[in-house]
Formats: sequence, C-alpha cells, structure tokens
Amino acid sequence: MSSRIEILNDGGYRSDGRRQYELRTLTIDLSPQGSGADGSASLTHGLTQVSVCVFGPREAKMRSQTFHDRANVNIEVSIAAFSASERRRRGKGDKRILELSHTLKSTFEPVIQTSLYPRSQIDIYIQVLQQDGGLLQACINATTLALANAGIPLYDFVCAVTGGVHSTSLLLDLTLLEENDLPNVTVAVMPRSGKVTLVNMETRLHVDRFEEIFRLAGEAGKVIHGEMKKAVRDRTEQLVGAMQSIGRPLAGADAVDNEY
Repeated sequence: MSSRIEILNDGGYRSDGRRQYELRTLTIDLSPQGSGADGSASLTHGLTQVSVCVFGPREAKMRSQTFHDRANVNIEVSIAAFSASERRRRGKGDKRILELSHTLKSTFEPVIQTSLYPRSQIDIYIQVLQQDGGLLQACINATTLALANAGIPLYDFVCAVTGGVHSTSLLLDLTLLEENDLPNVTVAVMPRSGKVTLVNMETRLHVDRFEEIFRLAGEAGKVIHGEMKKAVRDRTEQLVGAMQSIGRPLAGADAVDNEY
C-alpha cells in the first residue's frame, strides 16, 4: 500500500520541508497561566500543543493515597475535543487517556525526588490543546518544565523525542501524517546521567533500525534539553529581577545550571 503523502522526496525533504533529523520548532512558555498552580508550562512541538499545571507538594486528600515515606504523584490528562481533526470528545475513562496517564506516571515517579515529601501529594494536570504527532514527547517535555517551574526537585530533566523509519531512512520528531504511516518509537532520556527512562513503541521495528533510532533520539534529547534548560534559566532570571526590585533575596539563575 503506497503512502497518501510523500514522506521523503528525492531532495531529502519531508512533507513539511524539514530534513530527516531536523526537529520541529519548539516554543516554551513558563509564565503563569492564571490557574493558581505552583508551576505551569505551555509547550509546542510544531503544531502539537500541550499545557501542564502542577499543584503541590500538598497534603493528600485521601488516606489511601498517602505514603508515609514519599509523595504520591497523581497525573491526569485531558484532550480537548478540538485538538484533532476528528473532533472526538474523550472522557477520563477513555482507554487512550488512561494509557497515556499511566505511561507518564511511570516515567516521572522515578525522576521526582518524592522521598523529600512524605505523606504528601503532587498533582499534575495535562491538557492537550492541539495534536499533530509526538503527543507523548510533548506531554513529557512540558511536564518536566512545569515540575521545574514549580520548584519540585528532580534527579534530572526528562527529554523525549519520537523517531521513525521510512524505507531505509530514519526520521526524528514525527508529524501525525508520518506517525500514521511509519513504524515509530518514543524515547525519553535523562541527559545528565545518560539514562533512558522510557521507550514506547506501538509498532513493529527491526532491531537494527531500533538501535540507530535509539542513538539518534539520545542525541536529539540533548538538543531539546538545551532549549528547556535555557527556558528555565530565563524564567528564573525574570523572577530574580522581580524579587530584587522589591528588595527580596532569591537564588540566582546559576542554581538552575547547578541542579540541571
């Protein structure tokens, strides 16, 4: 069956004009969204847009959700009905949303220093506003930024990217059209330690190709890490400037470099 679109033309360009390994434009907004959250982040990878709000650490609402030695991490995902062309409304019990929430929870629980906050709860609310491929990577990257913005200690940033294979060519940061057409995998790495915290593959991929994508995704994760770190540093400098203008001391942006 032939593709409905030309994934990669003879000149080596994809349908949106990018080269094989070229990432989509990444935009990050860490300014408060008026939600009263302890930390928030809005992020876009190309046309995929995700917004995340973090509340906590705060007292757990239910005894069953209280752990005496660590914080409980609660993640809820909502997908706006207008986010995709199909305009399908997805409720909390939707299978795809539950799978996405579970994947994100298992990705971030080992990364958040939960032992610092026993008997507490950290709530992460993710809203998908627009979908054009790389949904999981966008949710992971936006959640990392929102947690950092909330001042919650992390062992490392988590930086994710999707890779796929077209014929013998490897592609990074897939659009929805590419995802629908190609075998693909999402890889999340922790750049400082070099550890991989997530590999998510919903399609079959040859083992030789998997190894190549794995390596490329790790390199792309370092590029994304640089953009994310810069955004957190810029936001910290804004806060430092605001606090200094009213005469209150605050840790400087160098603390961001030291921690991440």
